[in-house]
Amino acid sequence: MNSKFPRATAAAPLDVAVIGAGFAGMYMLHRLRNAGFSVKVFEAGPEVGGTWYWNRYPGARCDVESVQYSYSFDDDIQQEWTWSERFATQPEILRYANFVADRLDLRKDITFGLRITAGTFDETTNHWRLETDGNTPVFAHKVITSSNLPKIEGLHDFKGQTIHTADWPRGGVDFSGKRVAIIGTGSSAIQAIPEIAAQAAQLTVFQRTPNFSVPARNQPLSEEAVKRWKDNYPALRKTAPARSTIFLPSPRSAPTLRRCGPS
Repeated sequence: MNSKFPRATAAAPLDVAVIGAGFAGMYMLHRLRNAGFSVKVFEAGPEVGGTWYWNRYPGARCDVESVQYSYSFDDDIQQEWTWSERFATQPEILRYANFVADRLDLRKDITFGLRITAGTFDETTNHWRLETDGNTPVFAHKVITSSNLPKIEGLHDFKGQTIHTADWPRGGVDFSGKRVAIIGTGSSAIQAIPEIAAQAAQLTVFQRTPNFSVPARNQPLSEEAVKRWKDNYPALRKTAPARSTIFLPSPRSAPTLRRCGPS
């Protein structure tokens, strides 16, 4: 049962507490649970997805081919799910995350709507006490988490509206008639800039270091293209650990696959 407050006490702590039900958190839950550990995931949002739940900025989509931006540990999942575009949009990736959560029955071990606010390690008992916004602490021997929000001096003194691409308002943002500033030109900014520029009265981009970017040439995935990937997934996945990049070769060249990167 997905209870609001799990029964992990100081006397009976969890083996592992995972913070966040994104792609990594869901995978950790699956692996740890199958390995026999007592594990729970704590997610501040109302559903799975992590980054792909919170990232709702205009133009949000994957910048790695959809067929590669997917779990490789379960061939049934690879074969059952079909991507519609070469570079999937945020809503489609979120649907994929929910599909995987349903397929692996992950929700029973995820507590939604509960934010971990602080953590203290007790060396005498060898476990963590995690404070929550529900005023009920969680206890665990190990904690897995990840977050990266910028610390900009004076940000809290700014009187205007501030929005982070990783925590975008669900209802969207109306930029009509506004002067907008965007900090950085990472992948999120590159996707959002043209969409926001089309609506805002003025857009200024602050860039420290230029990024190299090429046209995505996005397109719908044909049935033939989907079949090529699904037929060649096992062979392509085997080459990934030996490659010098994270990208797999095109399945068009599958019959002549060669090892790339270090031997």
